[in-house]
Amino acid sequence: MTTSPPTGEERATPHAAEPDTHVAPPADHADAARTWISFIADMRAWLFLGALVIGFELWARIGFNATFILNPFNLQSIAIFAVAPLLLATGQTFVIISGGIDLSLGFIMGLAAVVAAHVTNIAGQSMSPSMAVVVGICAAILVAGIPGTINGLLVSRLRVPPFIGTLGMFGVARGVAFLLAGGTTVPVRNADFAALGNGRFFNVPYIVIITALFVLVMHYLLSQTKFGQHNYAIGANPQAARRAGINIKSHLLRLYILSAMCAGLAGALYAARFSAGAAQAGEPLLLDSVAAVVIGGASLFGGSGTIFGTVAGAFVIAVIQYGLVFVNVEPFWQFIGVGVVIIISVLIDQAQRRFTGGRQDE
Repeated sequence: MTTSPPTGEERATPHAAEPDTHVAPPADHADAARTWISFIADMRAWLFLGALVIGFELWARIGFNATFILNPFNLQSIAIFAVAPLLLATGQTFVIISGGIDLSLGFIMGLAAVVAAHVTNIAGQSMSPSMAVVVGICAAILVAGIPGTINGLLVSRLRVPPFIGTLGMFGVARGVAFLLAGGTTVPVRNADFAALGNGRFFNVPYIVIITALFVLVMHYLLSQTKFGQHNYAIGANPQAARRAGINIKSHLLRLYILSAMCAGLAGALYAARFSAGAAQAGEPLLLDSVAAVVIGGASLFGGSGTIFGTVAGAFVIAVIQYGLVFVNVEPFWQFIGVGVVIIISVLIDQAQRRFTGGRQDE
């Protein structure tokens, strides 16, 4: 009796049954690489901040035999430097996560500063100084909501691209602010208003305390509420968000109003700090607000970002600006420093998207 030779399948069966020990390790290495890249991308603002602080501390000790970060005056100055850009960047964070951008915030802040100064002066004629301050700040925030509402309607209802719509509002808010100010700064004659902008509680400036509390509220709004989750969903995939029942038009309207009101608070605190309202108060801070959000880890494609990341980004910019002055370097270098940090941050974001399979524009 003869036996037929084994077929190809039979010959392959013993080898196929052997465990494959050469597939899992490459996958493990790839996962580890993705994990590290994601960690670096998520923490890049804090890494930048730590590197800057260490660098300026070493520079100060070697070059001037002084300390940079252990000096309480320096810490207060950096915190004050960060207040206005951080308030603008907080609203900008919500907008950028949704996939948009708000270019009008700088002059909305200036408009709010002028309104706060005028209203505080007028209200002070018929009520107590402290009450006049409250009325002035509330008026500034409410007036800032007007251009924010127009931005929201342009973007959500008329489908105007955010870049174009808010750029147009940039010019409108600028013109209105200068008209209300008469082309000059508006001094505020209110001692309580000046105390709010320059006073301290246990050696911590009031405006820093107000900003910290406001940032915590905005962090809660973004990370713990339905509004914040809808914001991430719209930025990540508008079509899927619409199918999930999210009212995108209504959300975007509220989003741009919120962003403008953040600028309104920034303008009111600016007027308190300098005891004057200036139409151009926020003009140099617009790009800083966008830079803080990008450095903080938010993607310009939308769908990612955090308030605490933006806080770190704002402090990166403040440390660069103040640190260069502290070590006696020409302040023009701050533009180069901030620009380099932005470029590195964007490259890290692109690397993260490439490794995680995120959407990229070719």
